Amino acid sequence: MTKCLLSVKHLKTFSVLKHSTNALVAIENDEIKPCVYNRNPRNLERMRIAYKPTGFHLEAPGREFWHKIDVKQNNRYVTASVIHWTGPKVIEASTKEWAIKKYLYRCTDAAAYRNLAKVFAQRCLESGISNLYCNIDAPPEGKVAVFLSEVEKAGLSLTEPTRFLPWRPWDRHRPEKPWEVLE
Repeated sequence: MTKCLLSVKHLKTFSVLKHSTNALVAIENDEIKPCVYNRNPRNLERMRIAYKPTGFHLEAPGREFWHKIDVKQNNRYVTASVIHWTGPKVIEASTKEWAIKKYLYRCTDAAAYRNLAKVFAQRCLESGISNLYCNIDAPPEGKVAVFLSEVEKAGLSLTEPTRFLPWRPWDRHRPEKPWEVLE
């Protein structure tokens, strides 16, 4: 109880300290650290130098991707997800979610696919995924084609860049380095 009761004098001192520490934090934030630790495991994938499994030549449908888009429709719902090459689902959006479902008339019609694509693309871009591998063969007038076109309109690319391989002395052409590519 005594800790909760502070005098006005202590409050004034605390407010002065609060403002003075903000100035100290601003000064410390402008300094450049000599050592940088990468806490983002997907950074190498964005730079195109991460390991990308090639799989076996008889393996179908293959696994040469970092992130793959997967769209599944049940009798009642549609689910779109991003699958990492190691197996787990990184991002998922579904018409099962109440936040999406409450704006839909039906959970499996073309409007549901269009709205699900917008939400899915926004989640991908917010998490830093801008390139996806897509092996879905959709008829041009189908619902899945509407989904894929909306995903592309939102700013996602449905092709992944090729993996950067270091050049060999006997190579004729030297590819550009991922850290020198302007995107």
